[in-house]
Amino acid sequence: MAMTEPILKEQNILKQLKVVCSLCSLRELCLPIGFGPDELQQLDALTGSKRLVKRGEHLYRTGSEFTAIYAIRGGFFKTSVLHDDGREHVTGFHMMGDIMGLDAISTETHVCDAVALETSEICEIPFDKLSELSMVMPVLHQNLHKIMSREIAFDHEIMLMLGKMRAEERLAAFLINLSQRFSARGYSAASFQLRMTREELGSYLGLKLETVSRIFSKFQEEGLIGVQKKLIELKDTNGLKRLLGGLA
Repeated sequence: MAMTEPILKEQNILKQLKVVCSLCSLRELCLPIGFGPDELQQLDALTGSKRLVKRGEHLYRTGSEFTAIYAIRGGFFKTSVLHDDGREHVTGFHMMGDIMGLDAISTETHVCDAVALETSEICEIPFDKLSELSMVMPVLHQNLHKIMSREIAFDHEIMLMLGKMRAEERLAAFLINLSQRFSARGYSAASFQLRMTREELGSYLGLKLETVSRIFSKFQEEGLIGVQKKLIELKDTNGLKRLLGGLA
């Protein structure tokens, strides 16, 4: 009987974690293979801080002290920086399963603002405790580096890709990428709500608001998408991909 209790305990912990974290980018930290029940309990305690961030509230601000990384359990965020003249430049959009805050590891202060575009739930993981735990858990240490490397590679790829594109290609690429991200999380790939405004989208893509509105109208007239306020329906995904040519 004593031999089965640790196994049952481990299975219960894993089951509970998988229910809420199976789609999260931090699952490699929370659900590593080969850990015993005591180690799993330590990880469970580390990732146990959950909280809501209301629409329009900051998760963190530029210049604030770096203390944790954040996994989005539900909702949507934007990250942005302010230019000297007060103009906002949106640097990213983040949804359920994404990680936020990694940009501050080297400087120990956040280099951008993170604002909730809708009421969202995050999992807050203190980075000092995570670092301490990773030093005694080699698998955790390795997976932490993989996550950071993957996030950096993704951001670099997006920057390079957008830099090569014309205006129509940028919006097409964004819609396709967002569709794929929703699909990977179990949502519809063909119909989804845009949480950001067109002005925020234009800031991210390096396009003027008028240009974003014009391209949306053009895509709708050509039967590529349907637009109803913030609801987007991809009617011809292959057509959008053809716009990208060799860049897709």
